[in-house]
Amino acid sequence: MIIVLNSSIVGKQSTIDYAGCVAALTDTERLPGPRREDLRVEDVLQALGDPVRLTIVRELFASPGDQRACGSFGLPVAKSTASHHFRVLREAGVVAQHVAGRERLTQLRREDLDARFPGLLASVVGAAT
Repeated sequence: MIIVLNSSIVGKQSTIDYAGCVAALTDTERLPGPRREDLRVEDVLQALGDPVRLTIVRELFASPGDQRACGSFGLPVAKSTASHHFRVLREAGVVAQHVAGRERLTQLRREDLDARFPGLLASVVGAAT
């Protein structure tokens, strides 16, 4: 148990259940996305159809297994627009994201995509170069 001073009631203390805080944090760590068996080729191709999103995927494809912070891509768009692009990629199942402190780390779901659609990712990324 942790005792925290409550700023709204000066001089009074409130208690926080530490185990509950840790459980809530780990539950929200991974951002939602489709399971491997729910990936749809239409969604993946539509997500890869935008030049900014394709740039993100190409950079992740070039470094297998790496996780990168969203701000490390140097995208030529505003932060809100970049967030939109990452969300589209995540919801299509192209990337996985999780929260690590104050950052969102992004990783290409290469194994899942290759298992569902063999050769698709390599073809699309190769055609873009």
